[in-house]
Amino acid sequence: FLFLRVGSASAHCPLCTVGAAAVAGGAVYLGIDLIVIGLFIGAFATSLGFWLSKIIKKKFLFKRQVIILLSFATTVIPLIPILSNDHAVYPLYISFFGDYGSLFNRTYLIDKFIFGGILGAAIVCVTPFISKKITEIRSGRTLPFQGSIITLLFLVIIGGLLQVV
Repeated sequence: FLFLRVGSASAHCPLCTVGAAAVAGGAVYLGIDLIVIGLFIGAFATSLGFWLSKIIKKKFLFKRQVIILLSFATTVIPLIPILSNDHAVYPLYISFFGDYGSLFNRTYLIDKFIFGGILGAAIVCVTPFISKKITEIRSGRTLPFQGSIITLLFLVIIGGLLQVV
């Protein structure tokens, strides 16, 4: 009876938020690579930030960006010590020219979880624009749950590629 009285939700992507949280939680149990777990946690935190920025009525400068950044930071940063292990850092060797150790020829250490989180956040921020373009191509018509489907599709495809590589 209570659900009949509920109006429409104006969230950014509630299905995506729940889906990202469920997949990331299950990934820890299944032994999925840390970069993929970071991908889904970052996507979850960012979509939660989008959702919270619409709920909070107080107006202030850069409200949406601040709330998204806080949501990301308060979700991803506390999980770093919990999820850290010997395989958390990946060496990335970038070689342009010159001797090893020169300005253009170095090895950088990248934290897989943080990199995955940033990539997941970027996906959640870009997919609304992709959804809008698809709607324009379809003459203003949308598919049911179009934004959520596109976001989850991108996350699963990129997560699968990162797991294999």
